Amino acid sequence: MASDAKPRVKVPKSASAGEVVTIKALISHKMESGQRKDKDGKLIPRSIINRFTCDFNGVNVVDVAIDPAVSTNPYFEFDVRVDAAGDIKFTWYDDDGSVYEDVKAIEIA
Repeated sequence: MASDAKPRVKVPKSASAGEVVTIKALISHKMESGQRKDKDGKLIPRSIINRFTCDFNGVNVVDVAIDPAVSTNPYFEFDVRVDAAGDIKFTWYDDDGSVYEDVKAIEIA
C-alpha cells in the first residue's frame, strides 16, 4: 500500500435538479513501476493505480482502466447529471491490492 496516497476530490455542495456538474478527482500517488531499484539495489515493488471508478447513489457513472504508462498523481475531470441529492463515491484500485476511497455528498438546491 502506498502510504502517501491521498485522494482529493472536488464536488459542488449543491446543484439544481437535472443540472450537469463538473467533478474533479485526483489521487496523490507515486505510481512505482516496479523497474527501479532502491539504494541497496533491490527492486522497488510495483504500485500503480490501475482502475478508477465513480458511483452516484450506487449507480456507476465512470469506470476507467488505467495503463501502466499513466503519470504520477492521476487526475480525472468529468460531468455528472444530478437528478437527486446523494453521495458520490470515488474508488481507486492499486496493483498491490490497496483500495482508496472518498465520498462526497451533494444536495439539491
